[in-house]
Amino acid sequence: SAIIRDEEVNEGFLVTGMLLPLTLPATIPLWMVALGMAFGLIFGKEVFGGTGMNFLNPALTARVFLFFAYPAYMSGDAPWIAADFSTAVDSYTGATLLAQASTIPNVLQDANWMKAFLGFIPGSMGETSALCALIGMVILLVTRVAAWQTILGVTIGTVVLVSFLNVVGSSTNPMFEVPFWWHMVIGSWAFATVFMATDPVSSAYTNVGKIWYGIGIGVLGILVRVVNPAYPEGMMLAILFMNMFAPLIDHYVLRGNIQRRVARVGA
Repeated sequence: SAIIRDEEVNEGFLVTGMLLPLTLPATIPLWMVALGMAFGLIFGKEVFGGTGMNFLNPALTARVFLFFAYPAYMSGDAPWIAADFSTAVDSYTGATLLAQASTIPNVLQDANWMKAFLGFIPGSMGETSALCALIGMVILLVTRVAAWQTILGVTIGTVVLVSFLNVVGSSTNPMFEVPFWWHMVIGSWAFATVFMATDPVSSAYTNVGKIWYGIGIGVLGILVRVVNPAYPEGMMLAILFMNMFAPLIDHYVLRGNIQRRVARVGA
């Protein structure tokens, strides 16, 4: 469309168009991807004024629409495709490691952490390899597209809450026993932390606010993962929830800065 109209490609639309498919199962029908993309761009971006004006992450808005509109395709019994380069099998269908960890006690004891880190586990196309997300993080930080404060905040919130839940423990919920280093390589934690939480438009703007914004994502994401038995993944909902609170966080950070300056002047 941009080529036909002789217009520049809008960066915001391009990024959304690249990120959304990476969060979806490989078996999802393409018309659903197109429908979700249209919903995310129209109701997550354009109705608020277009690029730079949206307060919700458009890619996650599209994904949450697809998740609730077509749950069987997004989180059915076995919708995931995973490559296994150690065998002659190109792909197979099965439950994600995160889904197994939420229902099967001690399943991660027999799993290979490095294999999960590299991405040789079932999962949606862009979320299985924490290594690739780490490489992407370096690129985004070097180019100053992403804020390290947000990534640090998500990491702090995750480590603190997971460590606390590990101490509390549970005799009925196996997710209470999962350590934080496993949370970081299964599900969408790495992908969401690097590419979704750091969206410069829908996240907090102040440096201190970005840290608290990230902490909120880490805490809420783990709470949904561990405490909610019906939905093993929580990063998508955590980021969208914190998107709505980002302006409030910035408001209190700025007000605190103003009050400190006034106090110094008065002294």
